[in-house]
Amino acid sequence: FATANVRLFSYNSLRSATSDFHPSNRIGGGGYGVVYRGVLRDGTQVAIKTLSAESKQGSREFVTEIDMISNIRHPNLVELIGCCVDDNHRILVYEYLENNSLASVLLGYSNVKQWLFSGSRSKYIALDWPKRAAICIGTASGIAFLHYEAVPRIVHRDIKASNILLDGDFHPKIGDFGLAKLFPDNVTHLSTRVAGTV
Repeated sequence: FATANVRLFSYNSLRSATSDFHPSNRIGGGGYGVVYRGVLRDGTQVAIKTLSAESKQGSREFVTEIDMISNIRHPNLVELIGCCVDDNHRILVYEYLENNSLASVLLGYSNVKQWLFSGSRSKYIALDWPKRAAICIGTASGIAFLHYEAVPRIVHRDIKASNILLDGDFHPKIGDFGLAKLFPDNVTHLSTRVAGTV
């Protein structure tokens, strides 16, 4: 496939980057799939999301949609670097953000389900009020951009603390935007009805 903006990765290169998707590299998960920390051959750290849902589109249409999403750039949105469409694999490659999600920083664990079942806890980070306010303002700025300035306009439909990621300086970046339209409503917990995450 030819794309203007999206880098296409082979499944084998992403397997290698994550040590064969080793559980020790797992950094999160949600309605769309599991996220692994990976290191590309050039040494770049990335977040690799293996999509568990079956896309409603064929490979070419999927890559075209991903190409369109990758055009959407804003300081408060996670950058999509590329994707993999080998065989039936649908994998997205994002920039890696050192401080994981807002949920992990506020609650002190990287994966709520993992913590509930295994008791593993990551380092709790105290956020002072100026940092908290900056995270709120940055998140609102990202949402406003998606709703009013992005082309095409995107309604996220699943804003929650685990979808707000934090870089090394605790600047917020919204993840998983634009994915809702790639999958049928019945595949994930998302729908057009009013819904949310506790």
